[in-house]
Amino acid sequence: MGLPIPPRPSAPAGLLDRCAAERVTGALRGPHGCFYLLDGAVYCVEDAAAPGLEARLTAAGKVPPQGWQYAVETAGPQLRGGQFLVSEGWLTQGELEICHLAALLDAAFFALPLPPEATSFTPGTAHWLGAVRRVSATALQQATARRRALLDQLRPWAAVDTSPVIPVHARASARTTSRQRRLLDRADGRHTPHELARALGQSAFMTLLDIRRLAAAGLIHVPQAPAALPRRQPGASLDGHPPPAAEEHHTPTWQLPVPELLDTADPDIALLVRLRTALEENL
Repeated sequence: MGLPIPPRPSAPAGLLDRCAAERVTGALRGPHGCFYLLDGAVYCVEDAAAPGLEARLTAAGKVPPQGWQYAVETAGPQLRGGQFLVSEGWLTQGELEICHLAALLDAAFFALPLPPEATSFTPGTAHWLGAVRRVSATALQQATARRRALLDQLRPWAAVDTSPVIPVHARASARTTSRQRRLLDRADGRHTPHELARALGQSAFMTLLDIRRLAAAGLIHVPQAPAALPRRQPGASLDGHPPPAAEEHHTPTWQLPVPELLDTADPDIALLVRLRTALEENL
């Protein structure tokens, strides 16, 4: 199923700013996602449009599905599920922090903006994963704005966001990145960018960005008469699917967030990202 991108907000998400100013702790639920806050800072975001930490780690083979469920069940009242994953040896602390931050930023992109009339707050509600890393409301909104600006540069190809990805094999020799090649290899003419992101356990935003770039390069088909993109409605189905092509199964490759999109001032995380990104092609 395709999940269109929400319209570009005309103003910052004021509710997050207010929560930050009041240093609240709890869950802020909007129409498209949920923000978990601790003393006004965001430490977890969930949104159906973006693969969460579970999808990323299990698709990459870092954590077995049963191990993830075990972590959920044993997080306990201390709500330290993330630390449990590290203590079990499935992840290093650096891997947990990098992947968690990438998942948080990815989900926030699709969960914002937060319209006051469709948002509720439950004080004291916490996420079982725990506060692996906190992000300020200001930093989160700035990161989202920068990402949206990147996507807006490719607005003429927005029609591919919710359509099944159909590669143009005749031009497969064109220059592409390793991540784009994995998308083209996985694309079968039936799955949308969001579905490909979930199958590969990678950023939904980066997948949309790559798909638009591939469309601009003529490497995937663009719908001839795209309808205007509606406001995202989770669960909406697509009509007019093209005939399916032969499906190939590929083992997902562990993906790292792109450093310039992490938008973190933490020197430890920045160093880890640079080191891991340098090794990306060998993972």
